[in-house]
Amino acid sequence: MSTETSASPVSAAKATVQDAVRENLREYGLVIALIAIMVFFWYMTNGVLFYPVNLTNVVLQNSYIVVMALGMLLVIVAGHIDLSVGAVAGFIGAVAAILMVDYDMNPLLAGFLCIALGAVIGGVQGYFIAYMKIPSFIVTLAGMLVFKGLLLNVLSGRSVGPFPPLFQLLSAGFIPDVIGPLTLVAPTLNASGGPTPGTGIVLHSTTLVIGILIVVAMLYLAVKSRRSRESHGYEAEPFVFFVMKNLVISAIILFLMYKFASFRGLPNVLVVMGVLIALFVFITKRMTFGRRIYAIGGNVKAAALSGINTERLTFHIFVIMGMLAALAGLIYSARLNMATPKAGAGLELDVIAAVFVGGASALGGVGQVTGAVIGAFIMGVMNNGMGIMGINIDWQQVIKGLVLLGAVAFDLYNKKKA
Repeated sequence: MSTETSASPVSAAKATVQDAVRENLREYGLVIALIAIMVFFWYMTNGVLFYPVNLTNVVLQNSYIVVMALGMLLVIVAGHIDLSVGAVAGFIGAVAAILMVDYDMNPLLAGFLCIALGAVIGGVQGYFIAYMKIPSFIVTLAGMLVFKGLLLNVLSGRSVGPFPPLFQLLSAGFIPDVIGPLTLVAPTLNASGGPTPGTGIVLHSTTLVIGILIVVAMLYLAVKSRRSRESHGYEAEPFVFFVMKNLVISAIILFLMYKFASFRGLPNVLVVMGVLIALFVFITKRMTFGRRIYAIGGNVKAAALSGINTERLTFHIFVIMGMLAALAGLIYSARLNMATPKAGAGLELDVIAAVFVGGASALGGVGQVTGAVIGAFIMGVMNNGMGIMGINIDWQQVIKGLVLLGAVAFDLYNKKKA
């Protein structure tokens, strides 16, 4: 008679859930870290961090970082680096100011020309890196110095602004409430019969509807993906874990949408960011172009031997980076409502830090779009929270540096362990 005993269904199910949690910990670890940091600063700031106006400010203050982080992710995954993005963003903002303020050019035409100029700048740097085989560190360091100088030359040491109202909508505007406001609690009336500011709860209905549609679409795609895996015989994560994970994500999205709806709705720049994030997720996960970027980052010689034109691919990556740096420069200058000689200073460090904190490998070949975005918001929430707490800027830099070092060290530790 056999002495072997089989594990009970309960213990087996428990082990399966634990395995799923362990396997997904790295994927969702960044989300958990962002939530933990937000809860910490919510407590330390007595709830100020979660005020609707402050959450909107966090988005506006980090929008240009997120935009550039999308391009920087491709650059770093491919095994390169771009130190010039901050200077390019500042220079493009100055060119936009000259075109719109000094020459009264239409904001849409000026924006198109500036993004085209960014593509040219990225293409020139990409040519030296891809075809002349000059290390990206050297080329982009030279680019940083060149465009810092050109920024000062274009502005002649002055600040140029303000921008036309249409252009300001890029960074200071909000989507219109086409449905109409939803009043949950009527505001208190003052002595003159008008609403007292800060009283009542009036929500931006269009923002709420968009939030619900996003959650419904996310849940539909999650269920469809799970069924597809099961129909093809692949192992799916435990149902309990699947439900809990999607409920938590849905709750977070609805909570944030409620906060935005409590203020003025979704900022225009958040919509732009959402479109770009969805586009880059599609590029990196569904397109051959994206898969080839990971291939050259993993092993450029093997990628070349497999038939990938590594030079052309590298060139295109830097063209994309230049365009995104230009767009970020437009968003940055629109937020300031002027172009200044110091615009863009140090932005490249925040962008690179966001990508590495988001899980990208310094060795190339590893990194996700969602990770870069979450990394940007981790740095942004830290900046905002420390600012509210009144921590001196010198200590803020120390803390951010330690977070960056810890993120890269953790990534290398995981690689060695694997």
